[in-house]
Amino acid sequence: MRETANQFINVGWDVTVVTISQESWELDSGIDLTLLEQVDPRVKVVELPLSREDLETDIRRFDEARALSPAKWVTELRKRQARTFPEASFGEWRDVLEQAALDIHREHPADLLLASCVPYVNLAAAWKLWEEARVPYAVDFRDGWSIDVIDGTEAFSRDSELGRWEQKILDHAVSLWVVNDPIAEHYRARYPDFADRVRVVRNGYDADSSPGHAHKPDLDAGLTFGYLGTVNFTAAHLETVLDAWRAAREQEPLLANARFEVRGHIGNGAGRGATRHAEILKEAEADGVRFGGPASKAEVAEIYARWDAMVLILIGGRFVTSGKVYEYMATGLPIVSAHVVEHDASNVLRGHPLWTGAVGLDVEAMADAFIRAAHLAVETSDESHAEAMAHADQYTRESLMTVAVGELVDLLSADKPERVRLKDASALPEKSIVTGGPAS
Repeated sequence: MRETANQFINVGWDVTVVTISQESWELDSGIDLTLLEQVDPRVKVVELPLSREDLETDIRRFDEARALSPAKWVTELRKRQARTFPEASFGEWRDVLEQAALDIHREHPADLLLASCVPYVNLAAAWKLWEEARVPYAVDFRDGWSIDVIDGTEAFSRDSELGRWEQKILDHAVSLWVVNDPIAEHYRARYPDFADRVRVVRNGYDADSSPGHAHKPDLDAGLTFGYLGTVNFTAAHLETVLDAWRAAREQEPLLANARFEVRGHIGNGAGRGATRHAEILKEAEADGVRFGGPASKAEVAEIYARWDAMVLILIGGRFVTSGKVYEYMATGLPIVSAHVVEHDASNVLRGHPLWTGAVGLDVEAMADAFIRAAHLAVETSDESHAEAMAHADQYTRESLMTVAVGELVDLLSADKPERVRLKDASALPEKSIVTGGPAS
């Protein structure tokens, strides 16, 4: 979303980002303030006074009903939220979001609203502005809505309330962005009349996250394998990876004194860091496993520069790509896949010279992958490293979003010729409203 806003600025548009306050982001999932440094200063940011009631942890702010029966209180909260918009936790944000869009449009007429989901209640603001002022809108679903990308099944039927909302929104959207081809295929099959408006806009990686140079392991200090990303996989998944790591260390002399460093957020809300995952990582310290906590974006390149190989732990299957796979490729380091074989990350990695392949979640096969990665870390030439870096070059976020924004601008220009085109950046700037978090 940050790169999207910046690219609209680059082609001469005014951009206003509508989001929630930094305090609300912190309460929910945490926030990396270093990302804000990369937002073009010409982007206007409107922070709305919205937050999730269920994430409040100060019991002095609880009413009597919540204090006496917290589970019943949450149940009633979900019912109340769904009456406004059919989305748990966020449904009641609808009125505030809609009013914000209308207010901004009255102050400075908008030519496009780009709704970034989740939450899906953002779509209500897009619809409101369309109903009231016929402002065109596009939708950035990322992982989609009516597809459960983890299970690969339909999330809701077309005749459900959610289904009717999705149908209504897509009937009038100028474009739909999703992150990979399987999700795009789902939407093209579900809405044949809309198929030509579905675009695959991959996540990509920021070029400054790559260490950018060949890495020489220090065998005396021991190889370091690393995982950087949200710990959103199951505890059983993590245990499988660590069992494979333990088996590999027992079999391979190169791994005898190796370390496995895990960085990122564990859990969300009040449960951050207080999960079974944290206990598992602590118990594995005897096997060279270390949990280093979250990392800011400014630290990423320096962290990757210290590591000798990457461990890509992912949930889901063919409908999931993840954003980290692109960044991992751009390190130029060997990559161990710790996900199911039929995963979209496998499609992205295919052709990467330092990938150990998709072997599934079998402990023995994954242990062999760790061993292969150790040898690749030690034996890879500068030429192979450069080849690995070149494989990742096609996925820089700047290049991907330049194309995506350019296509959207040209699409709008075709409908209304006086709009700004990429080749006419000298024209008067227009305005785009981007809903979603500026630090995502």
